[in-house]
Amino acid sequence: MNTILIIDDEAKIRSLLSRIISLEGFEVFEAGNLKSGLKRLEITDIDIVLCDVKLPDGSGVDFSKTVKDQFPSVEIILLTAFGNIPDGVMAIKNGAFDYITKGDDNTKILPLLYKAAEKVALNKRVLQLEKQLDSKQSFKSIIGKSNEITNAISSAQKVAVTDATVLLTGETGTGKEVFAQAIHHASNRNKKNFIAVNCSAFGKELLENELFGHKAGAFTGAVKDSKGIFEEANLGTVFLDEIGEMPLDLQAKLLRVLESGEFLKVGDSKPTKIDVRIIAATNRDLETEIESGNFREDLYYRINIFTIKLPSLRERVADIESLAGFFLKTFSHKMGKNITYFSDDYLKALKNHQWKGNIRELRNVIERSVILTDSSALSTDSLPVDILSKQEQNQSSQNKMMSAFSMASAERMQIQKILKHTNGNKAEAARLLEIGIATLYRKIEEYSIS
Repeated sequence: MNTILIIDDEAKIRSLLSRIISLEGFEVFEAGNLKSGLKRLEITDIDIVLCDVKLPDGSGVDFSKTVKDQFPSVEIILLTAFGNIPDGVMAIKNGAFDYITKGDDNTKILPLLYKAAEKVALNKRVLQLEKQLDSKQSFKSIIGKSNEITNAISSAQKVAVTDATVLLTGETGTGKEVFAQAIHHASNRNKKNFIAVNCSAFGKELLENELFGHKAGAFTGAVKDSKGIFEEANLGTVFLDEIGEMPLDLQAKLLRVLESGEFLKVGDSKPTKIDVRIIAATNRDLETEIESGNFREDLYYRINIFTIKLPSLRERVADIESLAGFFLKTFSHKMGKNITYFSDDYLKALKNHQWKGNIRELRNVIERSVILTDSSALSTDSLPVDILSKQEQNQSSQNKMMSAFSMASAERMQIQKILKHTNGNKAEAARLLEIGIATLYRKIEEYSIS
């Protein structure tokens, strides 16, 4: 039910409007002047304000701006006894939804209220989505309370409010892009673009074009000018993942961006000026790469202004349960299952595993376990063979080596369940099993899986 506030100094008009609007199912509040109307807005969740233009303590046109400044999702419709164009124009400029004349436009009030209510609902939805996006991109989205992760978060929060270049180091899957997004979100650049690029995903020519753009005619097929990532992210943040994979000649162009804030597009002779913050990430030892001639020393010192090492999952075992719980909730909801907890053995197996793929590997394991589980708890039956065998090795020397039969049986069962979940989609099943499609076909034939 939408709430309406009527502000008018004439009690009879307030009463008449209140009765008409109430019959439409709206909840109506009344105020005789702007001061009491503002007080009502402060204590009640009002959706729409119907306000007279001329009131004893001020102008409804000016009041529109006050309302929109303090309560952005509220819509305001102004009523006037004598309409004039300048007031109407100013009202709209101040954020009013509409401006109508009393008496002549009475038939317009209810349709306007319904239109305004639709806009209010949209405004609230947008605000809700913005809050969800904020929580996903902020430091609050980083799960864990171990000393290792809280120290990394603390360092990132301190550097976020500056414009310093940041280098994130650590193994693959430790959440470097999540940290980069959180740093951008907490910075003064958070209203501008955050653009991420994986330097290992492109060849030299494609990466150069991706980063710096090109001029028309720079190469065959370049029929018009194209902006690169640096230009698109102007005044924002560029996240260069796997910077250790960047070719040496592109490292020189990146160095120029860091030193002078300018670069040359492919095929251009005039430099383009930009203002971006760079956050770089790598799982390589860049000092070793410098010694091997694969990375420029001068670039290293430019990006190594503030380094944050992200801990591996092996270094933060205390966070495994909370991370696994988050993924369990996410995938259970996504798949429409009611799985709420882990068995003790399952959780013990997670904590004993080495997690070479870190958080990314843990996420995949929980996703597969949820797919394979039909009960309310994840048990060791749903774990991949390598994790399961490790758990059994720790429990008993008798189970150090799984027999060929039990290994094959577990693998066959897992492939069958995954194929059932994907409705026979072998490409999706191979992705979830983290094996090649050719390997899956071979195992289907080997185990005679129909």
